[in-house]
Amino acid sequence: SPRAARRAAARAEAATTQKLADIVKPGVVSGKDSMAVLKHARDNGYAIPAVNCTSTPVITACLEAAMKANAPIMVQFSNGGGLNMAGKGLDNTDEKAAIAGTIAGALHTRAVAAQYGVPVFLHTDHCAKKLLPWFDGLLEANEKYYAEHGEPLFSSHMLDLSEEPIEENMEICKKYLERAVDL
Repeated sequence: SPRAARRAAARAEAATTQKLADIVKPGVVSGKDSMAVLKHARDNGYAIPAVNCTSTPVITACLEAAMKANAPIMVQFSNGGGLNMAGKGLDNTDEKAAIAGTIAGALHTRAVAAQYGVPVFLHTDHCAKKLLPWFDGLLEANEKYYAEHGEPLFSSHMLDLSEEPIEENMEICKKYLERAVDL
Protein backbone atom coordinates (compact mmCIF):
# COMPACT_ATOMS: atom_id res chain seq x y z
CA SER A 1 0.00 0.00 0.00
CA PRO A 2 1.15 3.62 -0.49
CA ARG A 3 1.01 4.19 3.27
CA ALA A 4 3.28 1.21 3.97
CA ALA A 5 5.67 2.40 1.26
CA ARG A 6 5.86 5.86 2.87
CA ARG A 7 6.55 4.30 6.29
CA ALA A 8 9.26 2.07 4.81
CA ALA A 9 10.85 5.06 3.08
CA ALA A 10 10.77 7.05 6.33
CA ARG A 11 12.41 4.15 8.21
CA ALA A 12 15.09 3.82 5.51
CA GLU A 13 15.74 7.55 5.63
CA ALA A 14 16.01 7.49 9.43
CA ALA A 15 18.39 4.52 9.29
CA THR A 16 20.57 6.27 6.71
CA THR A 17 20.66 9.47 8.75
CA GLN A 18 21.38 7.54 11.94
CA LYS A 19 24.34 5.89 10.27
CA LEU A 20 25.68 9.31 9.32
CA ALA A 21 25.23 10.50 12.91
CA ASP A 22 27.35 7.54 13.99
CA ILE A 23 30.12 8.58 11.59
CA VAL A 24 30.51 12.31 12.29
CA LYS A 25 29.44 14.80 14.92
CA PRO A 26 27.06 17.59 13.98
CA GLY A 27 28.55 20.95 13.11
CA VAL A 28 31.19 22.07 10.64
CA VAL A 29 33.13 19.18 9.13
CA SER A 30 36.59 19.21 7.60
CA GLY A 31 39.32 16.78 6.58
CA LYS A 32 38.48 13.11 7.10
CA ASP A 33 35.03 13.94 8.47
CA SER A 34 34.08 15.85 5.32
CA MET A 35 35.30 12.95 3.20
CA ALA A 36 33.23 10.54 5.34
CA VAL A 37 30.09 12.62 4.76
CA LEU A 38 30.73 12.76 1.00
CA LYS A 39 31.29 9.00 0.92
CA HIS A 40 28.08 8.45 2.88
CA ALA A 41 26.16 10.60 0.38
CA ARG A 42 27.62 8.68 -2.56
CA ASP A 43 27.00 5.29 -0.98
CA ASN A 44 23.43 6.18 -0.04
CA GLY A 45 22.49 7.95 -3.27
CA TYR A 46 21.81 11.48 -2.11
CA ALA A 47 23.16 14.91 -2.97
CA ILE A 48 24.31 17.61 -0.57
CA PRO A 49 23.04 21.05 -1.55
CA ALA A 50 25.42 24.00 -1.61
CA VAL A 51 23.71 27.32 -0.97
CA ASN A 52 25.41 30.65 -1.62
CA CYS A 53 24.92 32.69 1.53
CA THR A 54 24.92 36.48 1.61
CA SER A 55 23.77 37.23 5.16
CA THR A 56 23.25 35.59 8.54
CA PRO A 57 19.50 35.14 7.91
CA VAL A 58 20.33 33.16 4.76
CA ILE A 59 22.81 31.02 6.74
CA THR A 60 20.13 30.43 9.38
CA ALA A 61 17.58 29.44 6.74
CA CYS A 62 20.03 26.91 5.27
CA LEU A 63 20.81 25.40 8.64
CA GLU A 64 17.13 25.22 9.58
CA ALA A 65 16.30 23.49 6.29
CA ALA A 66 19.11 20.99 6.84
CA MET A 67 17.88 20.34 10.38
CA LYS A 68 14.30 19.78 9.16
CA ALA A 69 15.56 17.40 6.47
CA ASN A 70 18.02 15.81 8.91
CA ALA A 71 20.63 16.04 6.18
CA PRO A 72 24.05 17.62 5.59
CA ILE A 73 24.38 20.98 3.86
CA MET A 74 27.09 23.15 2.33
CA VAL A 75 27.04 26.76 3.43
CA GLN A 76 28.85 28.39 0.53
CA PHE A 77 30.29 31.86 0.12
CA SER A 78 31.10 33.57 -3.15
CA ASN A 79 33.24 36.67 -3.36
CA GLY A 80 30.11 38.78 -3.84
CA GLY A 81 28.35 37.00 -0.99
CA GLY A 82 31.29 37.73 1.28
CA LEU A 83 31.20 41.37 0.26
CA ASN A 84 27.48 41.48 1.03
CA MET A 85 28.15 39.91 4.46
CA ALA A 86 30.57 42.75 5.24
CA GLY A 87 28.44 45.48 3.71
CA LYS A 88 28.62 46.72 0.15
CA GLY A 89 29.33 50.24 1.37
CA LEU A 90 32.83 49.20 2.44
CA ASP A 91 35.92 49.84 0.35
CA ASN A 92 36.83 46.51 -1.23
CA THR A 93 40.35 47.42 -2.37
CA ASP A 94 42.41 44.21 -2.55
CA GLU A 95 39.22 42.27 -1.72
CA LYS A 96 39.59 43.26 1.97
CA ALA A 97 35.85 43.70 2.58
CA ALA A 98 34.97 40.45 0.76
CA ILE A 99 37.61 38.63 2.83
CA ALA A 100 36.29 40.09 6.08
CA GLY A 101 32.67 39.29 5.21
CA THR A 102 33.43 35.73 4.15
CA ILE A 103 35.38 35.11 7.35
CA ALA A 104 32.57 36.66 9.41
CA GLY A 105 30.05 34.35 7.74
CA ALA A 106 32.24 31.32 8.38
CA LEU A 107 32.77 32.24 12.04
CA HIS A 108 29.03 32.80 12.50
CA THR A 109 28.28 29.43 10.92
CA ARG A 110 30.84 27.69 13.12
CA ALA A 111 29.37 29.32 16.23
CA VAL A 112 25.89 27.88 15.65
CA ALA A 113 26.20 24.90 13.27
CA ALA A 114 26.42 22.08 15.82
CA GLN A 115 23.17 23.19 17.44
CA TYR A 116 21.32 22.25 14.26
CA GLY A 117 22.35 18.60 14.66
CA VAL A 118 23.65 17.99 11.13
CA PRO A 119 27.03 18.02 9.36
CA VAL A 120 27.78 21.38 7.74
CA PHE A 121 30.41 22.12 5.10
CA LEU A 122 31.86 25.62 4.91
CA HIS A 123 32.80 26.05 1.26
CA THR A 124 33.88 28.91 -0.98
CA ASP A 125 32.46 29.17 -4.47
CA HIS A 126 34.26 29.62 -7.80
CA CYS A 127 37.36 31.77 -7.50
CA ALA A 128 38.69 33.08 -10.81
CA LYS A 129 42.23 34.42 -11.25
CA LYS A 130 41.12 38.03 -10.75
CA LEU A 131 39.81 37.05 -7.29
CA LEU A 132 42.99 35.35 -6.05
CA PRO A 133 43.61 38.11 -3.46
CA TRP A 134 40.28 37.02 -1.89
CA PHE A 135 41.41 33.40 -1.99
CA ASP A 136 44.77 34.34 -0.41
CA GLY A 137 42.99 36.12 2.43
CA LEU A 138 40.78 33.11 3.08
CA LEU A 139 43.73 30.71 3.08
CA GLU A 140 45.50 33.00 5.54
CA ALA A 141 42.39 32.84 7.76
CA ASN A 142 42.39 29.04 7.39
CA GLU A 143 46.03 28.86 8.48
CA LYS A 144 45.43 31.13 11.48
CA TYR A 145 42.31 29.22 12.54
CA TYR A 146 44.14 25.92 12.12
CA ALA A 147 47.02 27.12 14.32
CA GLU A 148 44.54 28.07 17.05
CA HIS A 149 41.99 25.23 16.76
CA GLY A 150 43.67 22.29 15.02
CA GLU A 151 41.29 22.41 12.05
CA PRO A 152 40.77 24.84 9.16
CA LEU A 153 38.10 27.52 9.25
CA PHE A 154 36.65 26.31 5.94
CA SER A 155 35.92 22.74 4.86
CA SER A 156 36.88 23.38 1.25
CA HIS A 157 37.59 26.00 -1.41
CA MET A 158 36.96 26.08 -5.14
CA LEU A 159 39.50 27.52 -7.55
CA ASP A 160 38.09 28.06 -11.03
CA LEU A 161 40.89 28.90 -13.42
CA SER A 162 39.11 27.46 -16.45
CA GLU A 163 39.55 30.72 -18.37
CA GLU A 164 43.34 30.48 -18.06
CA PRO A 165 45.70 28.46 -20.27
CA ILE A 166 46.07 24.93 -18.90
CA GLU A 167 49.76 25.37 -18.02
CA GLU A 168 49.06 28.51 -15.98
CA ASN A 169 45.99 26.90 -14.44
CA MET A 170 48.01 23.91 -13.25
CA GLU A 171 50.89 26.06 -11.99
CA ILE A 172 48.59 28.24 -9.88
CA CYS A 173 46.61 25.26 -8.58
CA LYS A 174 49.80 23.44 -7.62
CA LYS A 175 50.96 26.46 -5.61
CA TYR A 176 47.69 26.59 -3.67
CA LEU A 177 47.47 22.83 -3.14
CA GLU A 178 50.97 22.80 -1.69
CA ARG A 179 49.99 25.60 0.66
CA ALA A 180 46.73 23.98 1.75
CA VAL A 181 47.79 20.33 1.98
CA ASP A 182 48.50 20.45 5.72
CA LEU A 183 45.17 22.06 6.53
